[in-house]
Amino acid sequence: MKIKGLAYFFLSVLFIVLTLTITSCNTGGGSASSNDQMKGKITISGAFALYPLTVKWAEEFHKLHPRVTVNVSAGGAGKGMADALSKMVDLGMYSKEVSPEEKARGAWWIAAAKDAVLPVMNAGNPYVTNLDKTGVDKQKLYDVFITENVKTWGQMLGNGSRDELEVFTRSDACGAADMWARFLNNNKQEDLQGVGVNGDPGVADAVRQNIFGIGYNNMNFVFDMQTRKPYQGLSVIPIDLNGNGKIDKEEDFYHNLDEVMAAINDGRYPSPPARQLYFVSAGKPTSKLVIDFLHWVLTDGQKYVGEAGYVILKEDKIKEELTKLQ
Repeated sequence: MKIKGLAYFFLSVLFIVLTLTITSCNTGGGSASSNDQMKGKITISGAFALYPLTVKWAEEFHKLHPRVTVNVSAGGAGKGMADALSKMVDLGMYSKEVSPEEKARGAWWIAAAKDAVLPVMNAGNPYVTNLDKTGVDKQKLYDVFITENVKTWGQMLGNGSRDELEVFTRSDACGAADMWARFLNNNKQEDLQGVGVNGDPGVADAVRQNIFGIGYNNMNFVFDMQTRKPYQGLSVIPIDLNGNGKIDKEEDFYHNLDEVMAAINDGRYPSPPARQLYFVSAGKPTSKLVIDFLHWVLTDGQKYVGEAGYVILKEDKIKEELTKLQ
């Protein structure tokens, strides 16, 4: 009986060891172990441009690490930088180049994706069909948003119409306005004319509610992520980039989001208003949790970039950004 008892004991121990070994081999390369160890909270605020993608990243990161909470709020690039530098948040979402003044204040940053600012008009505008063929060149856009020399759709199209343009711009400090102004002969946000509206959603709604409305939006507030087509009530104004008075084949890429993304990726759509999107902080993050999140964003998290309607960074750029985390 004693021998049988010992045999039973050793067999039981062997069974437990084998069970633990099998379980550990089926954890997906150690992800369960990471889930058990990683916990805490990350706070992020800032640019509307990066907000939808950051929300997606936050959701997917939480699925991998259920004890990690990532709180994300929009409010404009200016708020993102201010919150980050004052350490009110761990990371700021930023949608323009970091300025020398911000660098002097200790700003640290990494690029995470690319997108673009697009000129928009009301989809019910009676001149949509004309503009799809002729587009609008940079000079006319400059005279709409900067000099205000173009005040009517007749001046825009050269057809004698007296219908007045209803011009909308951003009232909050933001990357979209900065990029759009830089595209228009290297101006600044404060040079842009029009009725000031807060946030990307505000500009989009204002244009939708005014048949002769014109404005600009980050592309994720122009295109529906499900249909990849412009949101109801909005239409993209094609830019006549070579100024020949028509939209040539190589300029005709506004029909759906994937066409625009391809044009940004291969440089047919200019930069600005295409641009990189950043996470910023007050100095290099010291939190291991924040560093781990940013590393995941630049590696496994990149698979969500295209799905969310953004352009993936070039491979060499991703490697460059990863070195900043070391």
